[in-house]
Amino acid sequence: MLDLLPDRNADTVASWLQRNPGTEVIARDRSGVYAEGARRGAPDATQVADRWHLLKNLGEALRLAVGRHRKAVSAAGKAMTSEMAGTDDAKPSPKLDCLRRARRNQRSELYAEILQLREAGLSPRQIAPGIGMNVRTVERWLAAGGEPEHRRPPSRSVLMDPFRDYLEKRWEEGQRNGLQLWTEIKHRSFEGSRATVYRWTAARKERSSTAPPNSRWRPPSRRNCAWLLSEDPQSLDEQTKRFLHHLHENAPELSIAGKLARRFAAVIRGDDDAGLEQWIADATGSELASLAAGIGRDIEAVRAAITQP
Repeated sequence: MLDLLPDRNADTVASWLQRNPGTEVIARDRSGVYAEGARRGAPDATQVADRWHLLKNLGEALRLAVGRHRKAVSAAGKAMTSEMAGTDDAKPSPKLDCLRRARRNQRSELYAEILQLREAGLSPRQIAPGIGMNVRTVERWLAAGGEPEHRRPPSRSVLMDPFRDYLEKRWEEGQRNGLQLWTEIKHRSFEGSRATVYRWTAARKERSSTAPPNSRWRPPSRRNCAWLLSEDPQSLDEQTKRFLHHLHENAPELSIAGKLARRFAAVIRGDDDAGLEQWIADATGSELASLAAGIGRDIEAVRAAITQP
């Protein structure tokens, strides 16, 4: 496997192959660097795209598609939550919601600046230092077509631990205002932010809610959403099927992408490539168009991935 080479550049790959003549089959990922180096270093060898990397590329393409439709994902999640709760009244903590909205606005402004610099002809490597981001993040935002929606995973704040008993006592006494609770424990040497206390109050309200447990259903992350789109619908539970129904109503393009993803996985895992060209044609113009174009450029190695042992 060319993945074992320490340096990812075409010269290194070509040089290594020239020093080790007789190579007949080259198994590689779909990096253009490896493909070019292999062509130069062993022009008569058969290049074979690694199936694992092909499926990994598929997963990445689906995640980018979901990212481009994050508003539809959010709408589907809200519809699902309301459906399971039997009400549209459930709302997040106003203070926490305000902070999240402010941070979303900051990310939107940052993305607008990235676009402006990109339109001025700057590359991601030139953009990143000027706005205080790393190159990979700039590339990821541009590929996704927008700034990401961050959802903080559930976590336990160590800073809160010494104050939990006090907060519980004040909660039982009827104090529900996050700002007031933060002010009180700040006077007791709490060093955390208001957002930390707001998250605690939101979680505490959820625990004390008398609503059915299903009403607290949370939509999947972008990664999990992409995975669900690629799964056989018959293998999913009823809640997930209903979520995907709402998602497909809000973004029919993702329904098509899911069907294409399942077809592509079936082609790659099969014993022939009869459907590969047709898949490329069908995926052109879809949310997986970029993947289809890449497969088309590398089609001989992809075909070998299907036909080779």
